[in-house]
Amino acid sequence: MRSLRLGLLLATAAILPAAAQTQKADLMTPPTEARHFTISSTAGKHGDVWSWTLADGRIAYRMSMSLRGWITETDEVVKLGPDRRPIDVAVRGFTDSGDATESFTVDAGGVAHWKTAVDAGEKPFGKARYSSYGGPWLAFENDVDALVAAGTAGIDLLPSGHASISIGKAVEIDGPGGKKTVKLAYITGTGFSPSPVWLDAQNRFFGVSGGMFLLPEGYEAAGPKLKEVQDKEAAEMVRGVAHRFLVPANRTATLVDHVLLFDSVAGKYVPDQAVLISDGKVAKVGPAGSIAAPAGATVLDGKGRTLLPGLWDSHQHVGDDWNLLQNVATGMTNYRSPGSSIEDAQSIFKRRAAGDLLAPDGKVSVIIDKKDPLAAQGALTVSSAAEAVAAVDKIKAAGMWGVKFYTSMDPAWIAPAAAEAHKLGLHVHGHVPAHMRPLDAVRAGYDEVTHINFILMQAMPQDVVDKANTAARLEGPAQYGKDLNLDSLELRAFYAELAKRKTIIDPTLTVWEPLMTSDGSAVPPEYAAYVDIAPPAVARGWKIGGYPLFAGLTRADFRKSFGKMVEVVGRLHQAGVPIVAGTDGYGLELVRELELYQQAGLTNVEALQTATIVPARMVGMDDRVGAIAPGKTADIILVEGDVSKDIGNLRHVQTVFLDGYRLDGDALRKASGLTGMPK
Repeated sequence: MRSLRLGLLLATAAILPAAAQTQKADLMTPPTEARHFTISSTAGKHGDVWSWTLADGRIAYRMSMSLRGWITETDEVVKLGPDRRPIDVAVRGFTDSGDATESFTVDAGGVAHWKTAVDAGEKPFGKARYSSYGGPWLAFENDVDALVAAGTAGIDLLPSGHASISIGKAVEIDGPGGKKTVKLAYITGTGFSPSPVWLDAQNRFFGVSGGMFLLPEGYEAAGPKLKEVQDKEAAEMVRGVAHRFLVPANRTATLVDHVLLFDSVAGKYVPDQAVLISDGKVAKVGPAGSIAAPAGATVLDGKGRTLLPGLWDSHQHVGDDWNLLQNVATGMTNYRSPGSSIEDAQSIFKRRAAGDLLAPDGKVSVIIDKKDPLAAQGALTVSSAAEAVAAVDKIKAAGMWGVKFYTSMDPAWIAPAAAEAHKLGLHVHGHVPAHMRPLDAVRAGYDEVTHINFILMQAMPQDVVDKANTAARLEGPAQYGKDLNLDSLELRAFYAELAKRKTIIDPTLTVWEPLMTSDGSAVPPEYAAYVDIAPPAVARGWKIGGYPLFAGLTRADFRKSFGKMVEVVGRLHQAGVPIVAGTDGYGLELVRELELYQQAGLTNVEALQTATIVPARMVGMDDRVGAIAPGKTADIILVEGDVSKDIGNLRHVQTVFLDGYRLDGDALRKASGLTGMPK
């Protein structure tokens, strides 16, 4: 069952690759009478999906989307059997993740066969329903209708898995035909958490709302209301989870003895240590056996384990309550969100403070972009320098930490808006707008540059720089990156100026690794350890064909260019440029990000500092977190294994201390949709 978890889309943009334009011409054109849905957000419209019935009774779908320039062009034809299960499915086209071609058939012997860009197989059809890998989002309606018909028994899925649906609250919305009643439902079994979907009064698929909206044409204005309703329902669900974990019994004193301790400030591992946690803080640190456990304290044996400050993800777009819970389960106690809605951020802060949300603690920036078809979804969109300054004022008044400028911003607006932000004490960072190179943005007021591809823009041809709000921001580095001399005088001067200005870099290498290196043959390294403990539909979705090739380039060329992205991180670090680790994803990718920093030349300790003390200093929270020392907040993780020998052991979280609460890793993973310890 295809995923409609729209809030975790990549924070990048693209244009239609030349190789794909021919594909688009071959795709179906919807007739005028086709049902029409739109894909939109508060920033505007991003795409369309149509559905109609062919002369032979098959159902056709067509999807066309440009999300900040990311292009999806697909169509699908579905033949339903007598029991309304698909028995023949054909998908064509492409997405930003690669070739979307997919086929599913059932032969005369009752054996189902499927083939996609990432897998192929066959199984007895039985009573199961094929779970499509991709294709136009609206085709999901057939699966929803089948789940409703199945009731509490749910449906077995092919290639594997089981899904069910529960129907809840009804609300009334306005549309082109007047008032309409729709119902909120939740699908379980296809994601880490229950996935919301909206039904009409007859319990048939109506649409999806969230960070983006897939709704019938004319109902776009109802999207925010539907999101508000489902957000309140989700808050009720996660409240119960928080109240199970955040109890007095989990905040009693804890002594961790005979443990390997990571000292993030000194930049070293200290063997055979003892740490006492009491009243939510680190009370004492000393040699093993030197600290007596208070009466009633829990004593944890640290032998064979490592105790570290809780991890930071410095590029985590928070907003999904369930994802925040999973972040804690995987050792993340803090985050920096480089773009959340003001309303989502304020809700998270309020509910976390009240003990109603189990989530890391963090700081939030809000995105500002020019009003444009390529504007970032969820951004505050502006049409002038004065409006950009006003948007900065709004962000400050809302209590946020920073502003993030996006790729369609007018370069002339950056300096005045950044000056206003700095006057108000806000951090300034973001994508580099089209027509600017990263050094231009830094000189205009950026404290930080987001995404390593924008660093490579310093050495890209001018026509690439001028189209940085399109696929040029990926395709330029993919095409020219492999041939860059990273030690040229120009680039060395660039690194030196960034270091002198103390400009922070947020590389997000794990965004680019799967897009540039994947060919559909394997799950990307950032997810490999989680495949066996994730829902089958999620694990299948992790496997992608890679960004579509163009201009005669090969996947090997793309991989060489990604290698240069990794190397640039090393050059920046060597020059003294601060690096903060971020994922721009689930957060599961964080340990892989650190592994890539080691490949870039950072030591184990230096890589860990990018996810502990360095981001804590960046956001001004290092007086409380980012290190294990007396008086600091007990945001700490205890992991199985020696992290000094293998940073991958960070995935093996045994216990998380969050604001001093002692939380069991296995219980956290189960609550967040994972079924065990990662590999």
